[in-house]
Amino acid sequence: MRELCKVLIVDDELLVRQGIKHLLNWELDGFRMVGEAANGKEALALIKELRPHIVLTDIVMPVMDGEELTRMIKHSWPEIEVVVLSSFSEFDYVRSTFQSGVSDYILKPHLETSKLLDVLRKTAAKIASLEVPATADCQVSISQVLEKYLSGYATNADKILVKDWFPLPDFYLLGSHEEYELQGEQSVVESLEALLPEMKAMSMPGYSMTGYPDMKLYLLNISREERDLLPDKLEILRPSAEKEGNSIAARWVLSRSFQSLEQIGSVYSDSLLALLRYQFFLPAGTALIDSKLPAAETADVFALQPFMEQVRRLQLDEAFGELREHIRLQSLDYTSDVYEFKSFIGNMIFNVIHLIGSMNYDMKQLDEAKYSYFKAIDDAGHISDIQRIVDDFQEQVQLHLQPPKASMAEHSSMKLLLDYVEQHYSEPITLTSMAGQFHFNPSYLSSFFAGHHHEGFKEHLNRVRINKAADLLRYSDSPISEIGSMVGYGDHSYFCKVFKKSLGLSPTQYRRQHQA
Repeated sequence: MRELCKVLIVDDELLVRQGIKHLLNWELDGFRMVGEAANGKEALALIKELRPHIVLTDIVMPVMDGEELTRMIKHSWPEIEVVVLSSFSEFDYVRSTFQSGVSDYILKPHLETSKLLDVLRKTAAKIASLEVPATADCQVSISQVLEKYLSGYATNADKILVKDWFPLPDFYLLGSHEEYELQGEQSVVESLEALLPEMKAMSMPGYSMTGYPDMKLYLLNISREERDLLPDKLEILRPSAEKEGNSIAARWVLSRSFQSLEQIGSVYSDSLLALLRYQFFLPAGTALIDSKLPAAETADVFALQPFMEQVRRLQLDEAFGELREHIRLQSLDYTSDVYEFKSFIGNMIFNVIHLIGSMNYDMKQLDEAKYSYFKAIDDAGHISDIQRIVDDFQEQVQLHLQPPKASMAEHSSMKLLLDYVEQHYSEPITLTSMAGQFHFNPSYLSSFFAGHHHEGFKEHLNRVRINKAADLLRYSDSPISEIGSMVGYGDHSYFCKVFKKSLGLSPTQYRRQHQA
């Protein structure tokens, strides 16, 4: 049979790659799309494995761009032809790539079936080992059919042919880390084939699992009798260290079973990729097998206001104890959104630094360090990493709460004053009445407050009252006409004036915006 011209697609935009993949009837036109990559670095790894005849690459990409990729291809594999994709704005950049040996280019705005096919045929004609006719007489391949199903595209593949490929009634998707195979170990599929002799397995070469480039994807076709045995057989093959919980990253992941190839796209996204996301919350060593997951529990919304109140009172052990308990419960709610959880932890760190800084403690170093905390949270691969970040943050906060010995008395006195305002903000307190409470001269109290806090007494009292009013507007149904008096303002119009000056919105606008 005539050898098909193998093409590799490289573009950092998934939608562009998907569009190109389904623009042609590749194998009917004499070509075979063997893989896809999101940048030059990924492409080089695939080129080494797949040895395509043509690389169709974008120019502007992260990690490694198209120009550098072209140079490296021509240095290591001069026989491979490169076709560049570009926009009008990048055309001058494209010209420079011709010096590196680019064969042709296609402007993305003109990317259509006839143009792409014409460029590929002209490029393939330069390859001596290939003979690509105007219309190829090749049948659609298994991989092409599966690629279309995975991407959610319809296919007109011959059902009898598909039945010949996959004669058994049930399917699974299996993801397997490549590192074990690279270390010379027997692949999980080879081990399963020894345990389940009727099973047929097909690898998806060149297919990169979204977000998991180190995992290979397999389609397993299995008999009804062996279908229910597969999860248990897979458990037998798990390394002992993984079973004991010493490994966070699972060696493989197994989807739910399904009965039709038309379901492969939904199973891939809703079962296989979901399992890999759950891995962040699940205990280390949990088998990522759909049918063996523990029951998920629902974690309550974290009680933010009590937490911040404990932080304000410097009851850090109690506050962070509640946060740790929430993290523990969150690990049981493993279907939660990882991004939202990480954002929540980042917000906690930001709010604690801001609150304690407003209490006249020197938080400059921690404020500068917050970005390293945000990055560590973003890079965390498991919820246990988050717990370690939170533990370290609490330790650092406590270190920054130690005032110089000479000012211990001043800090203690200032804390008493702040606590008094927090407890009596709804009352008609004044600087004079507060001075009498603490047996201070009012003038001295005013100077002491301004000298040991970042704002004066009146400004601090207004800020506390407005923050409490904002909480009531967000979380209660109390009439706006009553909220001013509830937080200590006897004059409603004055309350509205101070509120708008502080938050930039009137109480009515603030409540409407929050409800929206």
